[in-house]
Amino acid sequence: MQQKEIIQTPAAPAAIGPYSQAVRWNGLVFLSGQIPLDPATGQLVEGGIAEQTVRVLENLKAVLEAAGARLDTVLKTTIFLKDLGDFSAVNEIYGRYFGENPPARATVEAARLPRDVRVEIEAVAFVP
Repeated sequence: MQQKEIIQTPAAPAAIGPYSQAVRWNGLVFLSGQIPLDPATGQLVEGGIAEQTVRVLENLKAVLEAAGARLDTVLKTTIFLKDLGDFSAVNEIYGRYFGENPPARATVEAARLPRDVRVEIEAVAFVP
């Protein structure tokens, strides 16, 4: 039986709880939700929803690369928003990262996210 492999990279924020940045198993990688923490400082990025979304997607990209995957191998994402009113701004930035052949996606409004951030994104990808 194949064992799961824990993925950790200093290029993305360290886990702030008892979880892994990602787990790779049987050609798939499951990424924990990323929030807009700067991996160098562990602090929240300054700015609004646009800056937070860019940081979250850069963090996801770093974890994907550590797992041997890429943005274009992402199969599914889930976006958690503090305010669904931010949907169009997040969607515009998300589209820059997942332009052609975007993954399946769900977007939900959450009453509260870790560290009171405005956006968190998780993903599932295949490893080519």
